[in-house]
Amino acid sequence: MAKRAKTKTPEQLEEYRAKRDSAKTPEPRGAAPAAAGNGNRFVVHEHHARRLHWDLRLEHNGVLLSFALPRGVPRDPNENRLAVHTEDHPIEYLDFHGTIPRGEYGAGEMTIWDRGTYEAEKIEQNKIVARFEGERVRGRYALFQTRGDDWMIHRMDPPPADVEPLPERIEPMKATLAKLPSDDERWAYEIKWDGVRAVAYCEPGHVRLESRNLREITGQYPEVGRIREAIGGESVILDGELVAFDGEGRPSFQRLQRRMHVASESEVRRRMGDTPVTYVIFDLLYADGSVLFERPYAERRERLAAFGLDGEAWQTPAYHPGDGAALLAASKAQGLEGIVAKRLDSPYRPGKRGREWLKVKNHRSQELVVGGWLPGKGRREGELGALLVGYYDDGELKYAGKVGTGFDAGTLRMLRERLGPLETEKSPFSGRQPERGSIFVEPKLVAEIEFGEWTNAGTLRHPSFKGLRDDKPARDVVREEPT
Repeated sequence: MAKRAKTKTPEQLEEYRAKRDSAKTPEPRGAAPAAAGNGNRFVVHEHHARRLHWDLRLEHNGVLLSFALPRGVPRDPNENRLAVHTEDHPIEYLDFHGTIPRGEYGAGEMTIWDRGTYEAEKIEQNKIVARFEGERVRGRYALFQTRGDDWMIHRMDPPPADVEPLPERIEPMKATLAKLPSDDERWAYEIKWDGVRAVAYCEPGHVRLESRNLREITGQYPEVGRIREAIGGESVILDGELVAFDGEGRPSFQRLQRRMHVASESEVRRRMGDTPVTYVIFDLLYADGSVLFERPYAERRERLAAFGLDGEAWQTPAYHPGDGAALLAASKAQGLEGIVAKRLDSPYRPGKRGREWLKVKNHRSQELVVGGWLPGKGRREGELGALLVGYYDDGELKYAGKVGTGFDAGTLRMLRERLGPLETEKSPFSGRQPERGSIFVEPKLVAEIEFGEWTNAGTLRHPSFKGLRDDKPARDVVREEPT
């Protein structure tokens, strides 16, 4: 920052004016002489330019000292955030909001995110210390230069006592397989989405996605990261499901397989084109500086709806208080997996499975552990013919049968690639064993299997492979029965 004179003249806003065409942009020209003064107002703009960011502007000597904040104003004194020092802006920018036309410098929508006054403790060439009194930004902050033209913004005092820090890791709450509850009026119902569970940690300029086993999956679904544009300057945590829809608009777990097991950035970008993913949001876990675990489900859903999160790669479907039988019938008619019942007064219990959330399915399906495979016969000779699957009971892997349908050529190739390194001589199953000729593997892969029913012998009737899951440890797989 150049050393500042006590007064400002129009010439000292030349950098600002040189970047703008006053005939094309509605921004103030800043041509009038700017008198010296002791103004202490500030404004923070939310700027939806090529990349969403926030602009902090401080009134000083008749102009606005300006900094672009890619990740907004920090609440936590334990983190520093980048502050890009930009050209001084005219004082009229304190009240400016509007759309800068495409093709112009800073093109995009600009709104006033916060405004107020500040008390300067220090304004020097490479450091500013001030106490802010705005509607959102309140407290003591420092802006300081680091290397070259780089600046940082840092909160110097503790955040307000009523502001809770953003939780870092949340294991999603789970639903219990069950039949429809009898006390229908106490429950709300949602469609059961056939996808991958994901918690989204959304902060200004940054989104992180984690699966239900707390593995980061942000890079696999970059289109969902653009949700930060819709949320703006708020910090929120969302719970939802990553879903791939088929040509008829129904969620397809098999279609989602094309995205789940992709590692390279180039392959992810290619798959984004042929297999787009939508983040279906159904819960709000953190907002307005508060953890919402103890708030009832109905309140969390109302607060979630207020964000209006329906965009290019995300949506917030409605929930339906009461009349679960009607929604279950409608889901069956549309060929959907089923519904989830959530008690209206239920809190959010991270990582827990109880009776407050129930999943009611139209078709039997569950996760099972792959313990081996059988070579194919006939037209599948030389390839994988069937998977050998099981579930854990008292720490032992019980054999649940073989699955020989639900595969296409790409799936068979992917399975052989995943199973090859896991081959072992010893059977992982305890008790009843698969047929002779079985090839065993270490029980590390988890598959989603649809089936008709369990037989009296404890095996699957009419099973069909739907896909592999990377978001659940094999040891957590047990036999599920509706309660």
